[in-house]
Amino acid sequence: MILPKVRDPRLITIRRGGTLTDADHQLLALWAASCAEHVVGLFESVRPQDPRPRQAIEAARAWARGELPMMRARAAGGHAMGAARDLKGAARNAAYSAGQAGAVAHVAAHDLGAAAYAIKAVRDATPAPGRESAGRLECQWQRDQLPDAVRELVLDDQRLRNDICWSVFDC
Repeated sequence: MILPKVRDPRLITIRRGGTLTDADHQLLALWAASCAEHVVGLFESVRPQDPRPRQAIEAARAWARGELPMMRARAAGGHAMGAARDLKGAARNAAYSAGQAGAVAHVAAHDLGAAAYAIKAVRDATPAPGRESAGRLECQWQRDQLPDAVRELVLDDQRLRNDICWSVFDC
């Protein structure tokens, strides 16, 4: 589970009663897409003919640019998660990361799902002695990609949801 029982109004768009601007929602989608793209090769190395995770990443970006309706981006995210179902480890988590990125168009709080699954993918792809270190490096890489406009929001959200995101944001 990566979503809290009570949604944070900072991650709900203004038109839905929250405080998140459309511009910041788009930045969250782009950041989530970057997190997922950073690890999508872990999926593609196992399933090189399956385009669904990469399509979800592109759908998130297309939605952020105003070129794709929310429902299509969300559907692409669902298809990427479907690509993960019969897999294990790094490939599965990389596909889930892409699926979460596609879902950001629908619910902004999925941004942390994309990030958390990407960290899990990196951990799973790393031999045992270095897994935690590799996860921390991925977490720091993700933080380095954060746009200034949403940086504090994401960092605070990571602190608040770290426990339900497998404690991957301890970096």
